[in-house]
Amino acid sequence: MNPHGCIPNHQFGFRQAHSTIQQCHRVADTTNKALENRQFRTAAFLDVSQAFDKVWHSGLLHKIKKILPINYFNLLKSYLQERRFSTKYKNETSNSFQIHSGVPQGSILGPLLYILYTPDLPTSRDTTMCTFADDTAIFATHADPTTASRNLQEHINTVEKWLKKVENKS
Repeated sequence: MNPHGCIPNHQFGFRQAHSTIQQCHRVADTTNKALENRQFRTAAFLDVSQAFDKVWHSGLLHKIKKILPINYFNLLKSYLQERRFSTKYKNETSNSFQIHSGVPQGSILGPLLYILYTPDLPTSRDTTMCTFADDTAIFATHADPTTASRNLQEHINTVEKWLKKVENKS
């Protein structure tokens, strides 16, 4: 599923013709080209802790409403909203509380909803980004090692700002 082409080309998670192996080939190919051109290649591998738990429902629904037909929006809205949880310890059960963020883990829709939530993850023309669901690798290639490192760091800083903005809403 890639409604209106909203899922970026660097996202290989849970998409037809975009397997883990294909992403690995993409990384290996671009790395080999850099080596052949005697360029330096720096990389950062990012793992957003509890990424699926931090998907802000209102923000996700806003994005879904823009890209999917209204019937899908209504279905997904009913799937996400009014979810509740309670805790049971021994014979005692807590009050129930509404869940405002997170996509159901282990569900078929969870990864797709996460991908629909993050298509605006910042990219840079000076780096190559490779994502598979919530796992992200960023590569910078340049003849000058200092420039490669600087380009990578600038992109990481941009991604960090985006993640903090998203996290503050969840």
